[in-house]
Amino acid sequence: MAQDRTPSHHANLKVMNRFDLTQRLVARLRQGEAVIGGIGNTNFDLWASGQRAQNFYMLGSMGLACPIALGLALAQPSRRVLALEGDGSLLMQLGCLSTIAMLRPKNLAIVVMDNGCYQITGAQPTANSFDADLVAIARGAGLSQSRWAADENMFESLVERALSEDGPSLIAVRIDDKPAVATTERDPALIRDRFMRGLGVKQ
Repeated sequence: MAQDRTPSHHANLKVMNRFDLTQRLVARLRQGEAVIGGIGNTNFDLWASGQRAQNFYMLGSMGLACPIALGLALAQPSRRVLALEGDGSLLMQLGCLSTIAMLRPKNLAIVVMDNGCYQITGAQPTANSFDADLVAIARGAGLSQSRWAADENMFESLVERALSEDGPSLIAVRIDDKPAVATTERDPALIRDRFMRGLGVKQ
């Protein structure tokens, strides 16, 4: 991990594996749910968990998974939308949490993978490797359905609730610093077109 001390809000949380959690999440997608994968390892592991036409793999646009997911949730209110984001990327765009809370899309859920560092750029520590608590921040922004998942079973339970109950909701998980198991194909036009077809907005 990026820090030598454990923040108080991490004290009772199991350190889990991002790829394992992503596989568990993808296994529960049965209704054409859209998933926006934030840049870097978050979407690399989403890619490795199975290429779905309803997955959008972001490239070079740090902090925008939640805003993109919000736009999609508003545009297609009958479709469940999930944003998979890293802690560093969410810290870069905290204002989106208050906007999501204000607009209250019932079909939107956010999953934050927190390893306490900017892993791809050299493992520099993020603010939440010290005292910033992303769940407390989200609740303060108005997202009352924001929770830490203490272990894999709790994560799966929170995902099931996010897929079946009204949101918006946020699930935060403490993860290790293992690298992604694969790398997303870097073809923006292909990613865009496949996603648009997966959403039924392009032939």
